[in-house]
Amino acid sequence: MNSSDQRIAIMITKAGMGHADDPLQQKLINTYLNMVLNQDPLPVAICLYTEGVYLATADSTVLGVLETLEKRGVHIVLCSTCVDYYDLREHVGVGVIGGMHDILEVQWRADKVITL
Repeated sequence: MNSSDQRIAIMITKAGMGHADDPLQQKLINTYLNMVLNQDPLPVAICLYTEGVYLATADSTVLGVLETLEKRGVHIVLCSTCVDYYDLREHVGVGVIGGMHDILEVQWRADKVITL
């Protein structure tokens, strides 16, 4: 299997990237997701859980990038338990709210899983 045939899934568990001050974390996740837009192939899915669900909310700095990825066929899955835990259900701006079984299915079907 050549690398362009791989089904890649990205798991995002934080509202930013890395372990730094919030502004730097936000800058890094924004840069990362914008670079993902230019990859071939695109990931088949991006799963957001724990604090990662904040990235899909209406006031997220990366909402537009996630919307573009979704329009280009990337399945965006948000953990329903996490969305409810943080009381974000009414603030979700992109993706589908699914259960842990949806995230597990994405992982099982992927050839490669990247966790941030």
